[in-house]
Amino acid sequence: MADLFPDTLPEQAPPDEPRADAPLADRLRPRALDEVVGQEHLTGAEGAIGRMVAAGKLSSMILWGPPGTGKTSIARLLADAVGMRFVAISAVFSGVADLKKAFAEADKAAGAGQRTLLFVDEIHRFNRAQQDGFLPFVERGTVTLVGATTENPSFELNAALLSRAQVLILHRLDAGALGRLLDKAEAIEGPLPLTAEARAALVASADGDGRFLLNQAETLYSAAIEEPLGPAELGSFLQRRVAVYDKDREGHYNLISAWHKSLRGSDPQAALYYLARMLVAGEDPLFVLRRLVRAAVEDIGLADPQALAQCLAAKDAYEFLGSPEGELAIVQACLYCAAAPKSNAAYKAQKAAWRSARETGSLMPPPSILNAPTRLMKDIGYGKDYAYDHDAEGGFSGADYWPEEMEPQSYYQPVERGFEREVRKRLEYWEKRRRELRG
Repeated sequence: MADLFPDTLPEQAPPDEPRADAPLADRLRPRALDEVVGQEHLTGAEGAIGRMVAAGKLSSMILWGPPGTGKTSIARLLADAVGMRFVAISAVFSGVADLKKAFAEADKAAGAGQRTLLFVDEIHRFNRAQQDGFLPFVERGTVTLVGATTENPSFELNAALLSRAQVLILHRLDAGALGRLLDKAEAIEGPLPLTAEARAALVASADGDGRFLLNQAETLYSAAIEEPLGPAELGSFLQRRVAVYDKDREGHYNLISAWHKSLRGSDPQAALYYLARMLVAGEDPLFVLRRLVRAAVEDIGLADPQALAQCLAAKDAYEFLGSPEGELAIVQACLYCAAAPKSNAAYKAQKAAWRSARETGSLMPPPSILNAPTRLMKDIGYGKDYAYDHDAEGGFSGADYWPEEMEPQSYYQPVERGFEREVRKRLEYWEKRRRELRG
């Protein structure tokens, strides 16, 4: 479970005061909703949770946010705030039997006039059939469901379940919120053995995860460090948190999207940043190169034909050198594509041509441009009156190459940027000559 204050014992809330030897994060567990840091947009008086608590009535909800942002803590405090029975299960460790037991006990409690808040951590890990199992109990009001997930509910949760629950988004903890957590830690443990610069570096290393930050602070307190550490010493002493980046999850697609749009928007600095984010987090460089090749043909095209050559050369260089040396070739291709003139004319032309192909079916090309390898084919007119362009004046016959039942189309419209400006001139010249030859 990845949360700021995760529960450890299913179906049983912890005592009001944690043990003196409990982890620092547990000792700093908030005791009221207004003590939860970084989520004031939800827990404040005008937030969705604040309003529900003020009304004394909760609706089922999905808490969606990064690890270590307080999802479990909020669920516990919600139950306390409205006087509900709190039951917690984890989708990682629980199965159908656990769910049946939780629902049966909730039914029994409801008969005694006690409402139940069922907190399901990592709810996205339940399969679709298991998620469907919640529906009748949520609809009857047997439980108020509060699910927690780090994954996009749109992709991971059933539409039926989502229609019965409000999705509330928790923010990644910013530097200010993380700093307040350290202030709370120092209030009970004393000043951290860090310079001001190292303290800022510690906050940055948490990558928005409050639990990770407090665990790192606890490590520093346990080490009995005599002299304050600077940023370099801190980096040697503590491991740096690995950025959240599951290659088959939303974080992966978010960074790919941001990178591609930075390339398209001709911002090489932002494109390089997102490239670094992906590669540092462990993305497969060949996947990155495949996306770069796609950007070269989709967003640059013939505005700069060298973009595709740069990308393919980068692939060859990377396969030859490997990591980390070969990653510089990826950087070069990334910067080239970001700085190149842009055109999606080829991309638009492809879509238009594919659409025509589907709509026109099996129209025959003009017989004059069909090969005639047999006598029968010659007899029925294949190849008759074909104008061989190399024999025509200027190497251009101006012949009509479209099916007889179809009007000529203009799929490809070069833009007035980069090399496509020259391509546009060429096409305009051929079109002018075609009109002249056809009278």
